[in-house]
Amino acid sequence: MKICPDVTLTDTGQGLVLLNERTGRYWSLNGTGRAVLLMLADGATPEEAVDSLTRQHPDFADRITSDVEALIKSLLAEKVLLP
Repeated sequence: MKICPDVTLTDTGQGLVLLNERTGRYWSLNGTGRAVLLMLADGATPEEAVDSLTRQHPDFADRITSDVEALIKSLLAEKVLLP
């Protein structure tokens, strides 16, 4: 997956603000969302992103997969991420 070329990323120190310069829409991601987006943009698979987060946050292992899947679905639907 890759980030749409129309999308600008701004690191807030605690996450990311994404702006689609073509549509004017923007999104705010927390630190975990930032990590997932950047891992995917760097070539990681969704499963690799889940594995990485599960190692970092084992107390939340039961919901990480569904949260990552929901985030990816949203980012693809909004054309922030391209397959």
